[in-house]
Formats: sequence, structure tokens, C-alpha cells
Amino acid sequence: MAAPTVISSIPNIHSPAIPPAGEQEKAPMPDLVALAARVAAGDISALSIRQPYPHHIFHDGKDVENRDWPTRRRGWIIVHAGISKVELDMDEPRERGLPRGGVVGMARIVDCVTEMDSDWFFGRYGFVLRDAFALPLIPCRGKLGFFELDEGIRAQVAHAIRAAVTTDVPHG
Repeated sequence: MAAPTVISSIPNIHSPAIPPAGEQEKAPMPDLVALAARVAAGDISALSIRQPYPHHIFHDGKDVENRDWPTRRRGWIIVHAGISKVELDMDEPRERGLPRGGVVGMARIVDCVTEMDSDWFFGRYGFVLRDAFALPLIPCRGKLGFFELDEGIRAQVAHAIRAAVTTDVPHG
């Protein structure tokens, strides 16, 4: 199975999305303005992930989030980078500088599996990810499992999505 195309940052909103396994046609890019509205309304939960894994999701093609517990949840999630340094190589300057302690992007969960043909899968369960994109760090506290963000943080996330969309207007 080929690694999915990962949207490395929101300004590249014209990149093709990779459909879930088994779909014949490419999935359309998400309507980011509508997605921002859903974030602001509180319709999308967050999941805290320790760095460097959010970085790998957005920039290195990490297509699965490993967990010890399954989920039936499908759809968009807000990716929160935990404050923990446990997974980081603190002797590596690049890893030391990764954003932590806040929202860093979004991704879509399309499946939960117990095995997967991916170099990134090593967990008991894997949340299969698609359409991931990074956002500038929006500081906030994380929680275990899926969690809801405060209204003010949701508004900042929605604003970051909208700002990226308006700055990526094609110039003719």
C-alpha cells in the first residue's frame, strides 16, 4: 500500500486528497471554510499526540496513529501536540524545536485497524489518517482520549483555517 499524500500545510489546499482504502476515485479536497465553521461550532473533537508524531503526520507521511484502545470515531479531528518530551530526542535540535502544548493541525480518521501495511503501524490499534494538514501552534491544554476544546480555542483554530484559505487565492 502506498503512503498517503499528506497536506503539509493548509496553504497548499489544492493538493489531492487520498481516499480511504477501497475507494476507486479520489476524494475531493475538504471545504475548509465549512470545516472551520464546524470547528468553531464544537462539532470536531481533539486528540493529543506526543511530538514528534504530529510532525511526522503533517510532514513525513505518517498515515496511522497508534493507540492501545480502539475507536469507532470517523471524520475530522483536531490534532493537539502534547507538552511531553518523552518521545523527543532532546539532543536533536530539530526535535527540540517542534511545537508542543497546543493545537498543531487537523486530520481525518477513516478507519481503526489491528494490522496495516505501513511502516508507521506498531500499535495494538491504529487510527488510519488522511487529509492531514498543519496549523500554527495554538497553545492550550490537552487531555487523554478525545476531548473538546474551549470555545475560545476553537475560535482561534477556525480563524487559522480561514486565514490560510484566504491567503491561498490563486493569482492569475
